[in-house]
Amino acid sequence: MFGFSSHDTPSKKILLSGIQATGKLHFGNYFGAMRQNISLGNSGEYEAYIFIADYHSLTTVKDKNALRQSALEIAAAYIACGLDTSKVTLFRQSAVPEHTELAWVFNNVVTMPYLMRAHAFKDHEAKNQEVNVGLFDYPVLMAADILMYQADVVPVGSDQKQHVEYARDIAGFYNRAWNIEQFKLPKEMILESVATIPGVDGAKMSKSKGNVISLFGTDEEVKKAVMGIVTDSARPEDIKNADENTIFNIHKHFLSDEEVSILRARFEQGGYGYKEAKEDLLATIMKWREGKKEKFDELMAHPEKIEKMLEDGGKRARSKAQETMKQVREQIGLK
Repeated sequence: MFGFSSHDTPSKKILLSGIQATGKLHFGNYFGAMRQNISLGNSGEYEAYIFIADYHSLTTVKDKNALRQSALEIAAAYIACGLDTSKVTLFRQSAVPEHTELAWVFNNVVTMPYLMRAHAFKDHEAKNQEVNVGLFDYPVLMAADILMYQADVVPVGSDQKQHVEYARDIAGFYNRAWNIEQFKLPKEMILESVATIPGVDGAKMSKSKGNVISLFGTDEEVKKAVMGIVTDSARPEDIKNADENTIFNIHKHFLSDEEVSILRARFEQGGYGYKEAKEDLLATIMKWREGKKEKFDELMAHPEKIEKMLEDGGKRARSKAQETMKQVREQIGLK
């Protein structure tokens, strides 16, 4: 997201995505962002940056060991799922302190009423929950994340579009305040394939709701979650509405269009009980995990390998960030 140089190919567009280090990953994370980020990054079409947003995570995580462990697990999961770190810069946000420096600069061109329109702040306010300054200022740091690397595109789901809109606004605020075209205006890449992945209770899969199916938990943990999916009282012989069925709405994300049609027919023609449907979903998940789970476990057994990859990525990212901040400091009168 500056200067317009690149450690790779200058003509490539720059893509950036981040993920918070707030706990163990689940299939909602994978189908919601990871799968698309890996595909886009590995394509070679972009100069791609994926960062573990540990600064952002501090708004909620107050356990240093949990934060560090989560960062390692995210990196291991991305690599186990196929991310090619020779094509994608994978790094910890905190390895590039320029992120917070740029956020502070942006704080001086952003008003409090503007930040009060952010979804996260409004959600907490609606629930009468106290908001710490980090959460209130979250959109500014996010804008710094994006603009630091002069990102052309930021892959997001339709419900996250505001993040990029804020970055675009703040780029404009800065450019006008100092009368210079420093930051290009990023565009959101709406991932149409992103859908809300239901959890085992039918609500959106979320760690905070405790309704997740773990990406790389133990086989027993995954089996317990799948077999515990909440269902209605329909009998095996009953015809079922696939689109309103949690098992179907999880299972379909693993399947091709043809396979989804076959699965839909099984639900809608009757004779397909929930126990059998759960067992079929479990078999699909276990097949998906083959090779990936072993790779994840191998990496987690050797955290020094993960740290080395993150360190290398951090150096590449920081080199680009330092270019940006050199320009910014000169523009605003700092050395």
